[in-house]
Amino acid sequence: MFVDSVSMPDDDLIQPFTIEASGLHGRLVRLGPALDKPLRAHDYPEPVAALLGETIALVAGLAGGLKYDGVFSLQARGDGPVSLMVADVTTDGGLRGYASMRGDIPDGTPSVPRLLGAGMMAFTVDQGPDMEKYQGIVEIQGATLTDCVHHYFQQSGQFTAGVKLACQRLPNGQWRGGALLLQRLPEDENPEERDRMEDAWHTAMVLLGSCRDDELCDPDLDAYSLLFRLFHEDGVRVFPHKPLQFSCKCTSDRMYAAVAMLTPEELDEMTVDGRITVTCQFCSSEQVFDPDELKRNPAS
Repeated sequence: MFVDSVSMPDDDLIQPFTIEASGLHGRLVRLGPALDKPLRAHDYPEPVAALLGETIALVAGLAGGLKYDGVFSLQARGDGPVSLMVADVTTDGGLRGYASMRGDIPDGTPSVPRLLGAGMMAFTVDQGPDMEKYQGIVEIQGATLTDCVHHYFQQSGQFTAGVKLACQRLPNGQWRGGALLLQRLPEDENPEERDRMEDAWHTAMVLLGSCRDDELCDPDLDAYSLLFRLFHEDGVRVFPHKPLQFSCKCTSDRMYAAVAMLTPEELDEMTVDGRITVTCQFCSSEQVFDPDELKRNPAS
């Protein structure tokens, strides 16, 4: 393994790498506390938590290959018992995510058709009010989130990528997850080189597919060791990693501003025992407000 001026990475990171023999680019995402915090913040049924964990790992992996200054997000809306699933990551590595449910959750593996049902998936790059948003939307199609992402790449026609996702709850109750992504280079005009890269891509996909879920989620298997196990025969070079952390944007002022926009009638409906309690969808933190004060100081 070739290491370019990097120290041994800790948990919660995006680890970029290349396969030396082919020049294929990839990213490995390892998530521990940064994933455990948002999943534990809610009492999700296990299949929902697992799918949300994969979604958060996916967002981190995709964002690691983008040049942007702002927020990269994924939203999936469906007609199934999970009506909405959201995850986003900021340029500085702040992760968060949540799921909204409206029906009974079936037991078993986190199948996309059984949880989300039919619907749409949107990938968005938001770089602030002064920049135009980029958004790609595709129909939810596939048995797993990995299938849905591959379908998105096929429909968008931007580039070809291979994706492996995993999220598991360890015996100690902690959630862990990971993502492994490989990006295919544009086709070469030389037929011989094109054939060589086709073989290299096929080999890389076989190796990516050999990565087990428990390896992506193993707290005792570091990123370097996993990449070496998978790609050492063709040589693998790693580059400086990017740290990730759970980061929620909720503040008392933001919650107040949101509630203050409601009508007096809506405020009355939210009032219980003389107060209004607002719960953040991402971190489950609560803020309590005086309804009379909100009516006296509505948002302009």
